[in-house]
Amino acid sequence: MNHGTNHGPSTTRRRRGADSPKPAPVGVVIATRDRAARLAVTLRHLLALPERPDVLVVDNASTDDTRAMLARDFPKVRVVSLPFNRGALARTHGVRALDTPYVAFSDDDSWWAPGALSTAARLFDEHPRLGLLAARTLVGPAEDADPLNDVLAGSPLGPATDLPGTQVLGFLACASIVRREAYLDAGGYHPLLFFGAEETLLAYDLAARGWGVTHCPDVVAHHHPNPGPRTGRPAVVRRNELLTAWLRRPLPHALARTRALAAQARTDPHARRALRETLTRLPAALRARRPLPPHVERAARLLDGTTS
Repeated sequence: MNHGTNHGPSTTRRRRGADSPKPAPVGVVIATRDRAARLAVTLRHLLALPERPDVLVVDNASTDDTRAMLARDFPKVRVVSLPFNRGALARTHGVRALDTPYVAFSDDDSWWAPGALSTAARLFDEHPRLGLLAARTLVGPAEDADPLNDVLAGSPLGPATDLPGTQVLGFLACASIVRREAYLDAGGYHPLLFFGAEETLLAYDLAARGWGVTHCPDVVAHHHPNPGPRTGRPAVVRRNELLTAWLRRPLPHALARTRALAAQARTDPHARRALRETLTRLPAALRARRPLPPHVERAARLLDGTTS
């Protein structure tokens, strides 16, 4: 995918790894809310990593004992306490608070495999255009492969000569690592989406600014989500997918997606909620609308053909 923009990484930037075999450091940001016990498990895994990363917890105004637990059991972990729940934007607060060149994201139920962060740092050092790396995700105690792994590995966007892995326009937030400069250049996660299926919009915005987004299966993350359905998530995901279309895709595409959701809403309560919440946010989406550059839109259309 030709990046074709003047805003991305400089082609003359010195590669960090050229002068030293030691990769640049990776910090870890965890956004959390009201899950103190699970957060404690995640922190123990992260603090035991051989890379000894800087770990920063962004607390989304928890009402349980999260802050007390952190102060008591993890006094060396940095904490950013937000006055109210900011959803996925909490990650942006964390990126701004860290000064490491690369930032790995964990949720309060996910962590990185030993050696994953050093492997990722080497890939970022060696590929100055790489903006975001999507890892291979292993789920639960049995370490089952997340189905998304195969989707990313089979991306029709293929490889690029100046990037590792396979080019993608999607990823799992809790199994991703970003170049801090690229993340901030793209604006981070969009406030309109809040949380749920927020990744595609960030991938679009990174690619639009000239940054590479790739899947690199040699980098491994572990995800231990609570079993069972997550209440309300199907509606939120569909809402945010449609808002992403209105924010970045051509109007005929956004209109077609809206008509399809409206048809589903006649019989599907999740679709009704998604449509209602989309329409409430649509004026803000139109004000923030910024269509993708042609080369990124072509890539998005190619991916539409594999997921429709």
